[in-house]
Amino acid sequence: MDFILEPWPWYVSGPLIAFVMFLLLKVGKEFGMSSNLRTLCTICGADKNCEFFCFDWKKQRWNLLVVVGTIIGGFIASHYLSNSTAVDISANSIASLKELGFDSAGSSYLPSEMFDLSVLSNFKILSLLIIGGFLIGFGSRYAGGCTSGHAISGLSNLQLPSLIAVIGFFIGGLVMVHLLFPLIF
Repeated sequence: MDFILEPWPWYVSGPLIAFVMFLLLKVGKEFGMSSNLRTLCTICGADKNCEFFCFDWKKQRWNLLVVVGTIIGGFIASHYLSNSTAVDISANSIASLKELGFDSAGSSYLPSEMFDLSVLSNFKILSLLIIGGFLIGFGSRYAGGCTSGHAISGLSNLQLPSLIAVIGFFIGGLVMVHLLFPLIF
């Protein structure tokens, strides 16, 4: 494909997201990616071992389309609507990441130093990925949803717990990037 589409500007994509949220509100549905994981675990039989997974997952089937759409949309965007696999980040961020040992910063979407298959043999990186995955799973369960559920659905519904959760997500991200990340790497 010879033409490359640029990312949509906020004034196009923002109203489209708001329109989708309006439609979901009108039909009494809520959006969130972590609820899809719960649904998938229930489909696989987790409801036989844990009370949390005992719910009527068939009422959430519609939300599984979000997962399918995310996968298909990501594939189309990366293969047909993009001319690079790199993330467009500032030169200062690239320099800072390279100082921390991330030589692939600015040239790949995910840093190969953390997400290449070779890291499975690196105990430190593997431990960080497992601990991080556990904390994200625990955090999204403890907060009653993930960032997309709270920041998009919850704030659209004017839910105070979602506002508190989103503020917590931002504070946690800032602490991680500015305090913990330099200590770890």
